[in-house]
Amino acid sequence: MPYFEVVNQNGEKVTSNDLIGRKTIIYFYPKDNTSGCTAEACNLRDNYQALVAKGYNVVGVSKDSATSHRKFIDKYSLPFTLLADTATDMIQSFGAWGEKTMYGRKYMGTMRRTYIFDEQGVLTQIIENVDTKNHAAQILE
Repeated sequence: MPYFEVVNQNGEKVTSNDLIGRKTIIYFYPKDNTSGCTAEACNLRDNYQALVAKGYNVVGVSKDSATSHRKFIDKYSLPFTLLADTATDMIQSFGAWGEKTMYGRKYMGTMRRTYIFDEQGVLTQIIENVDTKNHAAQILE
């Protein structure tokens, strides 16, 4: 797992070292409160107990602020941590930052990707084609 140091939705520092010891799902998404990102977060929320039963710790990451993440969690009752990577250092180190196209315009942004790590922080799977409405099933299969 690449080293990172960011803050969570409560403004508390979180590093990659904090995630070692449990299987961890780190999912990157573009923006809080957008349709696809909300669908993905709610799908993970609705299947959270099944993920926990398999031993997973779920962590979402976007470049939104800790305050935005707190509101997103409260609005949708999300039971997992969201990390605020406002400088995009973590997003870039994981390879989840790249060129995107919307309405014919190219720009740089967060790619919707999920990385799954074992208890030692070793990468075991990358999901690049995320199905926002069925993402937990992609992880659990």
